[in-house]
Amino acid sequence: MSKKTLLSIENLSVWFKTYRGYAEVVDRVNIEVREGEKVGLVGESGCGKTSVMKTVIRTLDGPSIKILDDSKIIFDENDILKMTDNELLDMRRHDISMISQSPMAALNPVFTIGRQMMDVLKFSGQYGKRDKKNMKQAVCSAISKVMIPDPERIFDAYPHQLSGGMRQRICIATCLLTPRKLLIADEPGTALDVTVQEQIHKMLRTLTEEENTSLIMITHSLGVARELVDRIYVMYAGTIVECCIAHELFSNPLHPYSRGLLECVPRLSGGGLSAGIYGYIPSYVDPPKGCRFFNRCAHCMDICKTTKPRTIEMGDGHTVACHLFGN
Repeated sequence: MSKKTLLSIENLSVWFKTYRGYAEVVDRVNIEVREGEKVGLVGESGCGKTSVMKTVIRTLDGPSIKILDDSKIIFDENDILKMTDNELLDMRRHDISMISQSPMAALNPVFTIGRQMMDVLKFSGQYGKRDKKNMKQAVCSAISKVMIPDPERIFDAYPHQLSGGMRQRICIATCLLTPRKLLIADEPGTALDVTVQEQIHKMLRTLTEEENTSLIMITHSLGVARELVDRIYVMYAGTIVECCIAHELFSNPLHPYSRGLLECVPRLSGGGLSAGIYGYIPSYVDPPKGCRFFNRCAHCMDICKTTKPRTIEMGDGHTVACHLFGN
């Protein structure tokens, strides 16, 4: 029996106002996340992964941001783009949480770890404002759960007194203080050494499975996606170019960009260094009329320059947006 769809992003287009005009950073993105599912969103830096997820939690609002009218973000049968301020606040307190890739930006340097985590519990409504003893126990328990020793000492510490890995674990612990339906992890291992990265990634999977929490992992590392997620969306220049079960992307990549990404991964068996993917991401202010990957693609045809490719179903949930298929 298939699981219920928890989050459905439909035709999401996000434009940024610049002095040169609107930058079309996200272009008709469609993503689906089911209950308890782990989904990866992969692509090179600057392709719009974080912009999509910040739009989901509505922290990308402002006069310089334009979300096109036919965009929809349906979470638990409610359209996030139509929520009032109070509804958004309630959603962030109880349903969706996001782990930043920069823990020092997420943690306030002038308050202790305990104070910041206690505030999350206090405003969640799970505890009374005077129930400080139980709240502290819950905070220390959360700190222990992310494998940080001596939680009592950490409770009274400031962010600058912790290592990068410990700060990132505190961010994870804070997100998991209250039950969540969806956890968004924005490259949580960035700037950390590989052993700490591995610990944090395993911890995320374990904790989300224990709580049956859905997970969206934003990453540019295909190795991380392969180990952690059930399905992968490949994103290029603001568009979703391929989606499939994780292991199938590595055994049967269809889109030329997906193949290029895989060819860039070093192999233990050797075989020389990859030349990478030729060229650069196109300008978002003046994007191509057709496929945004055409100027870097070895299989480019005339139609690629003028017509956007349709998303084609290739079977077993494997979809690809490329003129090489279905035309």
